[in-house]
Amino acid sequence: MIKLVEGQVTFEQLFKDNYAKLCYFATQLLNDAVVANDVVQETFIMYWNLKEEEKQKVGSVKGFLYQSVKNGCLNKLRREKIEQAYLQLQQTEPIEEAVALNLMIKSEVLSEINKILSSLPKGCQQVFKMGYLDGLKNQEIADVLGISINTVKTQKKRGLQLLRTRLNPDFFAITLMFLLK
Repeated sequence: MIKLVEGQVTFEQLFKDNYAKLCYFATQLLNDAVVANDVVQETFIMYWNLKEEEKQKVGSVKGFLYQSVKNGCLNKLRREKIEQAYLQLQQTEPIEEAVALNLMIKSEVLSEINKILSSLPKGCQQVFKMGYLDGLKNQEIADVLGISINTVKTQKKRGLQLLRTRLNPDFFAITLMFLLK
């Protein structure tokens, strides 16, 4: 037990009188009793480690303790917010890489398809683009072009056959995956 100047409370008495109140205060700020207890203990340790001259400069010890606990809680909240942001960044990087890789593959596939499409007959080329690249249904293509639905089906089938003969077999599987999405 440390006795300060006569008429002042001991550190032990200061701790006993304020610990529970400060823990409650910190818990309300942090919503976590364990972390709140740590902050309050750190505050008392900080006060204990103050030099005598610094302790005398502190006007109200109770005010100092509450302000120190409040600041400690805010620091914990800021640190937690930074940690959460960092963890979110770490978790999104692989997803972004996968998305970028997917877009690169799709770009290469579409480039190959466009090269081959330019060599297809005009009607077949038009039906193929509308059906697979624009995502129109057979009936919609037939209505837009003024042709029968059977002609659309035939042209799409013919386009896929020409694509298959002109593409590397491995590349064709990837191409179909993108076209049929």
